[in-house]
Amino acid sequence: MSIARTSSLVLMAAGTLFFSHCSTQPESTTALASLEENQEVWPPVKEETKPWTRWWWMGSAVDEKNVSNLLEQYAKAGIGGVEIAPIYGAMGYEDRYLQYLSPQWMQMLNYTVQKADSLSMGVDLTLGTGWPFGGPHVSPAQSASQLVVQKYKLSAGKKLQEKLELKDPKQAALNPQLQAVVAYGKVGEVLQLTDKVTADGRLNWTPAGGEWEVYAAFASHTRQQVKRAAPGGEGYTLDHLSSAAVQHYLTRFDQAFGEKTMGIRAFYNDSYEVYGANWSPAFFEEFKQRRGYDLRPYLRALLSEEKSETVARVKADYRETMGEMLLENFTAPWTTWAHAYKGMTKNQAHGSPGNLLDLYAAVDIPEAETFGSSYFPVPGLRRDSADIRNVDPDPVMLKFASSAANVQGKPLASSETFTWLGEHFKTSYSQMKPELEQVFLSGINHVFYHGVTYSPEDVAWPGWLFYASLNLTPANSLWPHFKGINEYITRCQSVLQAGTSDNELLVYWPVYDVYHNPDGLEKMIKVHDIDEWLHPSPFYRQVEQLMEKGYSLDFASDKMLLNSRAEAGNIQTAESAAPYKVLLVPQSSYMPLQTLQGILKLAEEGATVVFEQLPQDVPGMHELEARRQQLKQTLASLAFTKSGSGMQLAKTGKGQVVVAPDVLEALQQQQLQPETLVETGLKFIRRNIEGGKFYYLVNHTPRSVDTEIPLTTAAQSVVILDPQTGTWGLGASSLSGNSTQVRVQMAPGEALILKAMQAPGTGMQRWIYLGEASEPMLTAGSWKLEFTEGGPALPAPKQLKQLQSWTNLQDKQAEAFSGAALYSTTFNLPQKEAGEYILNLGEVRESARVWINGEEVGLLWSIPYKARVGQYLKEGENTLKVEVVNLMANRIRDMDQKGIEWRRYHEINFVNINYKPFDASAWEPVPSGLLGPVTLTHHSAQEKFVKQ
Repeated sequence: MSIARTSSLVLMAAGTLFFSHCSTQPESTTALASLEENQEVWPPVKEETKPWTRWWWMGSAVDEKNVSNLLEQYAKAGIGGVEIAPIYGAMGYEDRYLQYLSPQWMQMLNYTVQKADSLSMGVDLTLGTGWPFGGPHVSPAQSASQLVVQKYKLSAGKKLQEKLELKDPKQAALNPQLQAVVAYGKVGEVLQLTDKVTADGRLNWTPAGGEWEVYAAFASHTRQQVKRAAPGGEGYTLDHLSSAAVQHYLTRFDQAFGEKTMGIRAFYNDSYEVYGANWSPAFFEEFKQRRGYDLRPYLRALLSEEKSETVARVKADYRETMGEMLLENFTAPWTTWAHAYKGMTKNQAHGSPGNLLDLYAAVDIPEAETFGSSYFPVPGLRRDSADIRNVDPDPVMLKFASSAANVQGKPLASSETFTWLGEHFKTSYSQMKPELEQVFLSGINHVFYHGVTYSPEDVAWPGWLFYASLNLTPANSLWPHFKGINEYITRCQSVLQAGTSDNELLVYWPVYDVYHNPDGLEKMIKVHDIDEWLHPSPFYRQVEQLMEKGYSLDFASDKMLLNSRAEAGNIQTAESAAPYKVLLVPQSSYMPLQTLQGILKLAEEGATVVFEQLPQDVPGMHELEARRQQLKQTLASLAFTKSGSGMQLAKTGKGQVVVAPDVLEALQQQQLQPETLVETGLKFIRRNIEGGKFYYLVNHTPRSVDTEIPLTTAAQSVVILDPQTGTWGLGASSLSGNSTQVRVQMAPGEALILKAMQAPGTGMQRWIYLGEASEPMLTAGSWKLEFTEGGPALPAPKQLKQLQSWTNLQDKQAEAFSGAALYSTTFNLPQKEAGEYILNLGEVRESARVWINGEEVGLLWSIPYKARVGQYLKEGENTLKVEVVNLMANRIRDMDQKGIEWRRYHEINFVNINYKPFDASAWEPVPSGLLGPVTLTHHSAQEKFVKQ
């Protein structure tokens, strides 16, 4: 093949920069550096810096041979650990099932931990099967509870003839407890009649006059069973609000473990999906102890949908109590239990009926979740509207987990990542990468794939698969290139786990504004309902505005603020946490008096507190007027003076309180500067390290960025690290006062890491910037195409005059093929010029591995599919080989069209993204292979030296 220069195809205008994952390679390093190289600038690699994965044990049908084989494959691909989640099994393999926690099951768990340890991998374990927590040892009395109220009408002189008992026979079978009987008159009378109920359930009361409505409140049960349970794990869902039920639940594991440590790194709890569980038998007593008044007389208000202040206040108190019970009766004692086994806890608090920040903070590793896909304007990035969910992942939602970790000084914040990112078998690494980067930008630094299914060797392709997963198994046709994205994640996480978080703003989350709502009963604060509880709030508007302007921030709960102190003008939230410079209180209608007093105490100790608006009221019912007066008196104690632009300022103790409708202006007045690099469209997150800071930068815009960006730190040197390749070099930077300028070149879809150091970079290799681009040279000739691995059969080799999708080759075997194929060609380079050459593969469906003249350039697994290749080229004839792997979609489509049975599972079986029975037979073939055009572009050398 010869290379022809063209002005009509793939033109690169002079001075326009196009970069690949390898586009900014420094001198004297290879294009794709291994993780073991250059450790003097990269933080060390360990098992937690690598990505982990949820590992579904279908039917717990596991054996030593397959566990060993699979763990070895995972380790080789760059996985750092597995999170075991036993679930329902595949049909026809029942004879292999192991009963959960049986001696045989425990033997396999022990073997798995030992094998993983030998591979320098870790093991986490969900404390149950499927989700939520529950199982055969959960009795009806300790199962998820529900308040059931039956109403009766009574007139003067009449006596209730029927017994006070639940009419629903299914509920009655669970021995519900009658806990309260309250009568309401027409003119506001309230009578408690519980003591007038006889032993056989008769109400011994006759109203003397008027019309009455009698409420009979029963502590009953939801009858919810564990979802997706594994053999031996079936049963009722646990009452998470009951301390006794939780302690009894944990005893089953004490017995199975023999009270010995199991080598489990962390015990895991999935998102709270306990439906309708709005009660617990001890709720009335806990409510009175916590809220200071009896809830029974307010049953009517609790169950009312009336849009009244009383209804909203009673429900707010009820919701606060429920959240505290979940935290103190489940989350905290569960964590204490795990610590006794030398393990940690990892919890998805979202979906819970409580303060998410406190629930996340009570465990060792708070875990967020990405569900669905986001829109990114990166050129060439696909997002098929038919293959996406209706709720986009929101970075603000993700920050609840990372904020809890940062505020409490916990080193890790994890994420269940890529749940329903796209339809089964249609998700590429290119689609995963920006979603992953959004997770990192939100403060998450410990990614878990969702996920990988255990599948034994003897199960035909595609093996056992979970119904809601990317299914990144060795059977996946993308697997041969899996190491590419895993090494990227490892490099990023090695940086994002280094040092401490570096966020200057602490933002109060007004949870009582969420609680104070007359609609519904329990308030499940769910990912899927953020359009209701998060997006409309002033808190969300303020956080979005601040992040867009370049401020770094975390969220704080009332409890977190009460446990904080001010030192040297900063706010210290925990001994191991990084300090914050300013506390921001967004507009909030309801704030507890204790919270306000705690905030003002921080100001007296020297903190700066900025209120968007002072709180208007206190939440809840108990001693309402007294607490309102105390709130007014506390606020009146602040002597405000006008400070310009509608701002007011009050000095108090060593600190100050600012009230500012324009928060941004107030922060500027406090000399708190944002990172203005965001004006280029780049996004960032920052970490404090010894002797400097790390900046993680991402370009999710449709434009290349080639400019000097400002950093709000004084750095003597800035090292640029490429997490896509591992290459690095000393960047062109200059220092002016407390700000540093550094030049970056970033293509759409690319990430970079800046290591801004207080010491000079004397003697370091320099980062080489690309200079002016010539017109691209278009490879114009034939390609040899060989299908090397995959199925259902290997298509015959092809000679291509032009690149095209495998689905357009007029070959049914190629149309149905999923796997790997090798493209080969030769080209002539008449003269090798000084500077650099960029190989651009054009469109790749989906990942490529490149060799030039027999030397491996590396994996190009995501947009942009470009690499620096100058060091591999020679004058005269050159050989180019490109291995491409595609998606599983076309082979699955072929199987469904032919009626080949491949999905036979108990429980939910296998569904599509809309939870309908899965069927790929009507899909259009998915384009596959190297589509090009493939070009080679010369750039002049442009080395800009560091200003020392």
